[in-house]
Amino acid sequence: MENRNSGIMGQAKGIWSSLKNVAKQHTRPTRMPWNPAEQTKGGMEDKDRLAPDGQLRQGTSDPSRKGLAGWVSPTYTHSRAVSLNPLTAAANRCIAVSPDNTDVEAFKVIRTHILNRTANGGGRTIMVTSALPGEGKTVTAVNLSFTFAREFQQTVLLVDADLRRQQIHKLLGLNTGVGLGDYFLENRPLPDLIVWPGVEKLTLISGGAAVRDSAELVGSPRMKDLVQEMKNRYPERYIFFDVPPVLTAADTLALARLMDHILVVVAAGFTPIHDVRRALEVLPGEKVLGLVLNTRKSE
Repeated sequence: MENRNSGIMGQAKGIWSSLKNVAKQHTRPTRMPWNPAEQTKGGMEDKDRLAPDGQLRQGTSDPSRKGLAGWVSPTYTHSRAVSLNPLTAAANRCIAVSPDNTDVEAFKVIRTHILNRTANGGGRTIMVTSALPGEGKTVTAVNLSFTFAREFQQTVLLVDADLRRQQIHKLLGLNTGVGLGDYFLENRPLPDLIVWPGVEKLTLISGGAAVRDSAELVGSPRMKDLVQEMKNRYPERYIFFDVPPVLTAADTLALARLMDHILVVVAAGFTPIHDVRRALEVLPGEKVLGLVLNTRKSE
């Protein structure tokens, strides 16, 4: 399968080989960069659909999955409803917003890898980062979150933790109001931060108010308390954090200590190999699930 729009790397053998060598040095041997183009079959089937505003958000039934038929997904009665703009999302390459986009298959393959590697516990908080700006980490975090939400009986929380350069609400055309920054600046509680964008089984926290000295805040005990509260409140949810690039902000290393897992997005043909190596050297290697190769500069 040749991927056209998703931005997940399928070719470019030269950089692929180099990145494999980097991964061998700084992550466990089984955690290689993923090549979705090599896996066109065997993906997990989805019941892809969006639930209209105000409608009961019911889980889909599959008779072949014993014990799961009739499962009902949560209704977010305490989360403020906002409306995303599908045209804005599509223009920003958030392709997984549309359940009918065939190019989302690459993200389904990545989802399968993550589900397999986290199936035996070990936590569900996943930090999505990159070595440098412009590698596509935010688009990847958004697309993975939407793809996970369409997995049967799986809920997701997407958090914009890049407080210096908040992008998620812009990519989706959202007017979210309060967000993570307001937790620090105005002592807003966690439930006030969460919004429901009209997508079944998915909620999000935007960046909110602009924050100066964000590294000090995300490295503070308050951030540790917030992450722990998320884990305690939502033990079954996958929680994706979009965070700043590793080599340009101290925020990321502070947040890495609080995360269960880390994904590193690499822009093929754009990111120098030595920068990928530097990023992996400073991140806790035991938490790195792998590298996601992106063929297009997007941020």
